[in-house]
Amino acid sequence: MPELVVGPMLRYVDETSASVWVETSEPCQVAVEVGGVRSEARTFTVHGHHYALVDVEGGGAYRVTLDGETVWPLPDHPPSRIRLLGPGGPGKVLFGSCRTSVPHDTLHTLSHGVDVLRSYGCSLMERPEDDWPDLLLLLGDQVYADEPSAEMLEFVRNRRQEEPQSEVVDFEEYAELYRQAWTDPEIRWMLSTVPTAMIFDDHDLRDDFNTSATWREQMDQVPWWRRRVISGLGSYWVYQHLGNMSPQERAADEVLTKVCAAEGDAAHILDAFAEHAYQVPADSRWSYARDLGDTRLVMLDSRCSRQLDPADRRMLDPVEWEWLTDQLRRGGAERFVIGSSVPFLLPAGIHHIQTWNEALARGAWGRLAARWSEILRQAVDLEHWSAFRRSFDDLSRLLAGLGKPVIILSGDVHYSYVAKADRFPVYQLVCSPIRNPLSRTLRFANIVAQFGIATLVGGWVARLARIPKPLFKWRITNGPWFSNAIATLSLDGGPVVARWDTATASEVSEITTVELPEVSPAH
Repeated sequence: MPELVVGPMLRYVDETSASVWVETSEPCQVAVEVGGVRSEARTFTVHGHHYALVDVEGGGAYRVTLDGETVWPLPDHPPSRIRLLGPGGPGKVLFGSCRTSVPHDTLHTLSHGVDVLRSYGCSLMERPEDDWPDLLLLLGDQVYADEPSAEMLEFVRNRRQEEPQSEVVDFEEYAELYRQAWTDPEIRWMLSTVPTAMIFDDHDLRDDFNTSATWREQMDQVPWWRRRVISGLGSYWVYQHLGNMSPQERAADEVLTKVCAAEGDAAHILDAFAEHAYQVPADSRWSYARDLGDTRLVMLDSRCSRQLDPADRRMLDPVEWEWLTDQLRRGGAERFVIGSSVPFLLPAGIHHIQTWNEALARGAWGRLAARWSEILRQAVDLEHWSAFRRSFDDLSRLLAGLGKPVIILSGDVHYSYVAKADRFPVYQLVCSPIRNPLSRTLRFANIVAQFGIATLVGGWVARLARIPKPLFKWRITNGPWFSNAIATLSLDGGPVVARWDTATASEVSEITTVELPEVSPAH
């Protein structure tokens, strides 16, 4: 009898339909019943694992059956519900990034803090449905393939002895990584009830993924890297990317069509696609966009689509940039919410340090300085939009010329803050981490380095390297906050506000609430 391995996960949702994703233990017929209507899909198989996406019409409490046997909801769980979006789009958008999957005992709570997503899921079980978020955006590092938990390391060492034993390498290990991340009872119920949209960051594949051409050349010499990156992108396609697409987009997806049509295991099809996506990123798009009422959500791939030519580094290659430009310039939206795993507006001092480092790595002060600058870039993660200065300037001009409010949601940096552009309705909201806090020593070091030394030194070294000033200034208006957190962006027609919450072992508590006046309808 087939069993439910991961899921059900409520993924794409619009005004009329929803998509439910599952992983099962055997090939089977998956059915989702909601409001008396039954919708079905057959599983497809890759690398010995079985998956299905079931598209349903209408909303309400639902149940899942495998070959006719009910497997969800579990007896001790509240009912899972499909809540369709209204014509105005989501009222509350939950967002965050960087979540390690370790146990919730005292020892791991001391080392990793409380899992805020789990605590939030517990609180939802006690809240009225009207108070639930309408959409959860996960902005990167949903899994840590290069920093696996003790449980994950045990799984790896029980199945192979070859190196690296401290990192995930193949699809089987990625599948276990996702299973451990998404099957805590409270997390599982929340993901079955709150629609999710996702984009990856470096740790979903490996720390500093696509930081520079040098980094990529170095990794391509590592014997196990090819298998790792193929498995990382292939598993991302299955576990995260498929659910980001609408039913119509999935119906037109050539890879999914081939996988579903394959006789038996379609691993060779998925692996070929993943390898090509790594080698020729312009041929594949992980970014996506949705119109949510009068708000257009644009989720950007700021990892795979990078152009790493030292003479013309870009956060987005020309094909991806043309797509983004079209999403922001075509009509139909009154404001934009952009998801970028790495922040666009950093503290000003570290912004200048990153642009200076890029100039030196490009050879502004000679070959020796270039080599040391590359070492520094990889050592302290100088790889955000500021370190791709051409793209930073291009996006600055694009956003400044829109004449419409823009909210950029990001994670990655392991602290949270709000930044506001001068003269333009552009906000940067950062929420990181959900569960992976910096130590007190590193928190202090970040404050000193990014808000202290960098502020004093950054502008000076940028001028010394003759780096042009940015198009506009910005400032950190709120933060930083270093605790584990999840944030909520309220777009329900009143004043637009963002709220950050943290958690103790027993309850969720507010860190702060910030109003975004230039985004609110009255403005």
